Amino acid sequence: MPNRYDVIIIGAGAAGLMCALTVGGKGKRVLLLERNKKPGAKILISGGGRCNFTNQDTVPTAYLSKNPHFAKSALSRYTPWDFMDLIAGHGLTWHEKTLGQLFCDQGSKAILKVLLDECQKAGVTLQLNAEINSVKKGEQGFEVSASDACHSAVSLVVASGGVSIPQMGATDLAYRLAEQFGLKIVKPEPALVPLTFEPDVVANMKELSGVAADCSIAVEGMKSAPVFRENLLFTHRGLSGPAVLQISSYWELGQSIDINLVPSQKDVYDELRNARETAKASTVRSYLSKLLPDRLAEQIAQGWPGRLAEQSNKSLTSLADRLGHWQVTPNGSEGFKKAEVTKGGVCTSELSSKTMEVKSVPGLYFIGEGVDVTGWLGGYNFQWAWASGHAAATAIAHI
Repeated sequence: MPNRYDVIIIGAGAAGLMCALTVGGKGKRVLLLERNKKPGAKILISGGGRCNFTNQDTVPTAYLSKNPHFAKSALSRYTPWDFMDLIAGHGLTWHEKTLGQLFCDQGSKAILKVLLDECQKAGVTLQLNAEINSVKKGEQGFEVSASDACHSAVSLVVASGGVSIPQMGATDLAYRLAEQFGLKIVKPEPALVPLTFEPDVVANMKELSGVAADCSIAVEGMKSAPVFRENLLFTHRGLSGPAVLQISSYWELGQSIDINLVPSQKDVYDELRNARETAKASTVRSYLSKLLPDRLAEQIAQGWPGRLAEQSNKSLTSLADRLGHWQVTPNGSEGFKKAEVTKGGVCTSELSSKTMEVKSVPGLYFIGEGVDVTGWLGGYNFQWAWASGHAAATAIAHI
């Protein structure tokens, strides 16, 4: 006979842990299954171990989905302040780094400990090294075969995540289970990922590897995509850094990206022309060194030798374009191996936005990264995990 629970949750990541502690706290018998030997792997590496656990400026427009309205319900019912209240109750503190990003002063391990302590207090049964062999739906609910045991429950929550960072145990289980139950899948793609370029472009960037620069970045010609103002980082394979990771979620193969390397200047050409008049003795190299990291200034200046006073209007126009509208076309990305999250997943048309329950399969829920809701860099994806996990748990608690 299978072990009987009220709810089985597959995946002890951020969404699964939140769902487990919430529904367990309502008196439900909860089994939380995790295939890795430890829970919360992505929580532990977040923010370099400091855990960017949410963003205080969380808004639905910071999420990508085929249905941009889907995330609104869950996000409105479990806010960043709700999660802050949870961890504050355990004595944790935090600070804002930039752009609303909140980091835990005590680090990622402290955040995970809060979640695990809450699960333990709620009586959640956590089983590690639990490989899912099969999932079946019967008259009494769901039967899950995991490793050497069989379990059953009225409700089943799939919180196994996307396929990004497979070296940490990520699999396509959520998509396979969705397809098993006849659900539509939005093609999974790497998101928040470094971009790569053709060898000739990379060769020109080689000397800049490791250089970071403030910039604004957009997808060329895509009016629906936002413009991000953050740092970019030159790498030995292309471009990375927060700005590039952000725009990678919107970029598609064949498109160019437009980079402004001097975003603090309102009109780059006017600034250059004024500098030509007021700093006649300056070389282009010395002028650019005041605006850009030294190695980047040196490389760009190679195309405009001599003093500013010697540059024609045509030359300044060309330089202004290089600084304010540097257009490059990636040939791909670093893929799921380096992607922080997976874009796409279970189509939101299959789910209730209020409960995360599958419309065609009562008792089955999908939450977190496995759903077609992908946030910006900066704590947004954790907030989706907390909110979607809480939404499903709240619904299950009333069964």
